[in-house]
Amino acid sequence: MRKLLNAELDRKSIDEFKQSNKTPIIIVLDNVRSLNNVGSVFRTADAFLLEAVYLCGITGCPPNKEIQKTALGATETVNWKYFKTTLDAINELKQNHYRVYSIEQTEKANMLNDFIPSTNQKLAIVFGNEVKGVEQEVIDISNGVIEIPQLGTKHSLNISVSVGIVVWDLFNKLN
Repeated sequence: MRKLLNAELDRKSIDEFKQSNKTPIIIVLDNVRSLNNVGSVFRTADAFLLEAVYLCGITGCPPNKEIQKTALGATETVNWKYFKTTLDAINELKQNHYRVYSIEQTEKANMLNDFIPSTNQKLAIVFGNEVKGVEQEVIDISNGVIEIPQLGTKHSLNISVSVGIVVWDLFNKLN
């Protein structure tokens, strides 16, 4: 097997990306501190043609060279919007008929492998701060909570890893 060259991958241009039908998922970042994590989220959103990334609170925004290091240009393709608070973002999403799910460990959380999204429903998935996770007040107004099953000794995954796992899973279930 020969590794493909970038020119052989048949990727979309920026204009083609912007005009493409999007996967009906918006990622919401609730006070994410690491600009590298923010950049990685943009890259994942680009890879799966997601509708947008919502940046909330202390989450860094483009243009920023630290975000760009991991985004590798995805901030030019993926729509994004900044909100002063995550609650503001969720209220807007709900007004636009999105089902909002926080990715967190809570009582009565739905395990990701058991979660089945409705095929005609627009989704917003909230990922929290690297230390504190998703704020309780955000969980309280979410439509539900999804937990990534973990079997080891650690209590959490890096946010960029969590985004990749959840988006890939939901993308497959919606398609």
